[in-house]
Amino acid sequence: MPTPESVVRCDPDVLGGTPVFAGTRVPVKNLLDYLAAGDGLDRFLDHFPSVTREQAVAALEVAKDLLTSRATPTR
Repeated sequence: MPTPESVVRCDPDVLGGTPVFAGTRVPVKNLLDYLAAGDGLDRFLDHFPSVTREQAVAALEVAKDLLTSRATPTR
């Protein structure tokens, strides 16, 4: 399972500390914005070729894990 640190970097010298895909200057928020707008992963990857499919999928897995680990079951 990917860890947030292996997928996302926050460096004050890169886009003012905005969370970006490791090794790129592409904000992770861009992926979420694309998906929220109804665009597919392939379209995002076409527009941001410095991000690999593995990085994008790993970021989504990390987001899923973070969200589901904090969820409380309903009664």
